[in-house]
Amino acid sequence: MARSLYLADTNILLRLVQQRHPEYAVVRDAVGRLRNRGIDLGYTLQNMAEFWNASTRPLSRNGFNLTLDETERNAREIERSFTFLPDTESVYTEWRRLVMQYRISGVQVHDARLAAAMYARGMTHVLTLNSSDFARFDGLTAIEPIQV
Repeated sequence: MARSLYLADTNILLRLVQQRHPEYAVVRDAVGRLRNRGIDLGYTLQNMAEFWNASTRPLSRNGFNLTLDETERNAREIERSFTFLPDTESVYTEWRRLVMQYRISGVQVHDARLAAAMYARGMTHVLTLNSSDFARFDGLTAIEPIQV
């Protein structure tokens, strides 16, 4: 039987490399439960750019202040553990449609890009710590780790 594929939101990827964070265990366990149910998790270039940004940003600017080498090690672990979903022309087309249809501006364009990657591939589920970020998108289901 073919395995299903959900998108991992960037906050999921960030929590998985922060073993001391209070949400680490619930995120790790949710990923494990999904895999046991035949559901793999994917990530996009957008996820990795956001991950790199948050990882290397100073603590004073709400980042993790990791070195480039630490961030690279964490990125490689994500690459080993999750399925990469490359950008395509259809992702761009979907993104353009979404930002106009839902009147999206500012930082929310990043979530629209993740939603576009899902629509372009016929994906319906995203594992996230912020389900409200995806609530506007028809046909997409945001699942929080505690729900898994």
